[in-house]
Amino acid sequence: MQLPWLVQSVHSAATSMLNQFLLLTLSIGYIQLAATSPGVDQWIAALEDSNSTLLRYPTQLTQNIVPKQIHSHNDYWRDVPLLSALSFGVASVEADVWLVNKTLFIGHEMAALTPARTFDSLYVQPLMTVLAAQNPKTQFTVNQTVPNGVFDTASTTPLQLLVDIKTDGTEALPFILKALQPLRSAGYLTTSRNGNLTRSAVTVIGTGNSPLDGVKALEPRDYFFDAPLTQLNDTSLNTTWDPTLSPIASTDYGAAVAWSGITPISDAQRNIIVTLVNDAHSRGIKARFWDTPGWPVGARDSIWKELLNDGADWLNADDLEAASKF
Repeated sequence: MQLPWLVQSVHSAATSMLNQFLLLTLSIGYIQLAATSPGVDQWIAALEDSNSTLLRYPTQLTQNIVPKQIHSHNDYWRDVPLLSALSFGVASVEADVWLVNKTLFIGHEMAALTPARTFDSLYVQPLMTVLAAQNPKTQFTVNQTVPNGVFDTASTTPLQLLVDIKTDGTEALPFILKALQPLRSAGYLTTSRNGNLTRSAVTVIGTGNSPLDGVKALEPRDYFFDAPLTQLNDTSLNTTWDPTLSPIASTDYGAAVAWSGITPISDAQRNIIVTLVNDAHSRGIKARFWDTPGWPVGARDSIWKELLNDGADWLNADDLEAASKF
């Protein structure tokens, strides 16, 4: 019977592994920390206080932030545009763009515009900074061909950037395409080329006064079109709607559904939501309802719940913290 020999062998192997572990922990200062911090919470605190390199890594700008299918309506109203949204895991942001004297300014109306708040300063350059942090040039990334997105926990999840053109769309489009050049040069833009869609870190979608014909004419295309959710079957638009042109389709919630969220939803109202969502999904397009009520809060939450249950892909939100906890 070989049992004593087996026990001795296991004990010897375990002892060897323990010795190696002790040597490793000694080399990085764990023994000293453990001696002065007997509990795991104290051990964690000691490591954090020591500013140990073991706790740092290049892409931790958005560490522990889980991306969520939330759209930051009028994102430029946040305390810090773009970054506030990212801090809550919001995966879609909206910028209202005004072309004035050949410069793209950001704001809800003309009275809100300032020389400092431009499309470049609030969105393009911050995105370049965030994505540079998420795509470090190190010995480990020399063979990486696909860039990481903004979220550390889900690096393949694109950030959706809706550009709501407030001035003449045909006039503004060339300026927007030019403004996107830094992101384009870095390979960060989702692109449709010869009918093939290649997703990348940022998907830019034109809405508002974005010109449909101008967007359709782009080849390759890295500026897409927010399709009309209620008109996907409208032959007068002479357009084949698919993700290479329109990754999303949107509509005004009030005009399309008109449920207040206070009284029970009717079967007819629910059927409108489901029909529109299914129509978009059948084309590989995601559905969004904008201008959903934000108050009363109970009604807002009821509408959010109904939209999610019916398959809508994006929650249109002004209160990002509430939406992120929903």
